[in-house]
Amino acid sequence: MSADYIIEVDELRKEYLGGKLVALNDVSTKISKGEVVVIIGPSGSGKSTFLRSLNRLEEPTAGHIIFEGTDIMDKKTDINLMRQKMGMVFQQFNLFPHMTVLKNMCIAPIKLLKMSKEDAEKKALELLGRVGLEDRAAAYPSQLSGGQKQRVAIVRALMMNPDVMLFDEPTSALDPEMVGEVLDVMKQLASEGMTMVVVTHEMGFAREVADRVIFMAEGSIEEEGKPDEIFSNPQGERTKQFLKSIL
Repeated sequence: MSADYIIEVDELRKEYLGGKLVALNDVSTKISKGEVVVIIGPSGSGKSTFLRSLNRLEEPTAGHIIFEGTDIMDKKTDINLMRQKMGMVFQQFNLFPHMTVLKNMCIAPIKLLKMSKEDAEKKALELLGRVGLEDRAAAYPSQLSGGQKQRVAIVRALMMNPDVMLFDEPTSALDPEMVGEVLDVMKQLASEGMTMVVVTHEMGFAREVADRVIFMAEGSIEEEGKPDEIFSNPQGERTKQFLKSIL
């Protein structure tokens, strides 16, 4: 593996119903350290399946995923150890409703990274401060807006010091006025050099923040390139149709 690539995906395939339904059709791509890759495409094109396969939340049928030099498809790989280095943010925030924001953030690093309670809380408050939520540490998820919950979900993932962040449509469950506050946190992360793979319908974010845009359709990568190339001069007919329908 080249030292420059943090993730290499080779011929990744995902089938359902014994091969009758192909969700990922031999997808191959490479992601460099510090790169922001945004994946766009119509519903059902395999975007989320691809993203969730990167840490084997979806179990691919075939292919290889090399993460930091380790083939995570190898049965001998400790996938839980690999997942600790991959922060994941979902559409739904997946916060524990019975725990405060602070406790939600501290539970994984204390249990998995053996961080002391004091260190975990100090780091959590620092991260909450970065996203403008230091005053919500003692609140419960039910007392937060959707945008606040998603910002907490992002900094909770950062508590584990991940090497890459995976975002699965992080703003699609939010009211429109809350989308901006979440995208701002993601832009800040990108500017600090975090490797990010983002599935989103937010074309403004893709255009402004992505180093590379991947367009998927029917389980395949149809086209990829710099945002300017994809949005201003798409080559494929499918890409043109899709962008015409949403821009």
